[in-house]
Amino acid sequence: MIYKLLLPSEWAALQSNGTSSGAPIDLADGYVHFSTAAQVGETAAKYFAGIDGLMLLALPSEPLGTALKWEASRGGDLFPHLYGPLRMADVAWAKELEQADGAHIFPDLT
Repeated sequence: MIYKLLLPSEWAALQSNGTSSGAPIDLADGYVHFSTAAQVGETAAKYFAGIDGLMLLALPSEPLGTALKWEASRGGDLFPHLYGPLRMADVAWAKELEQADGAHIFPDLT
């Protein structure tokens, strides 16, 4: 599984439209940013700290096919990048993340 964090408005738009080109950073970079289970907590802390209603989406990577590329990013880690639209049909599950002391609480992703 790979994971995408969305603001509440981005999640509502994906549900309504069925597809999304991603968040503003995704549009600027030309691909939809994803994280692995090991990376998503740091991504949330770095880019989404203190945001209420943050949604965690899980997608199986295999069905995304060749549109999904694993590319070096933060600290040389390989991050999954989707060169195509994020489709609601590809989302296995979504969960709103709660917070404690300004940090998001993640479900067990193992």
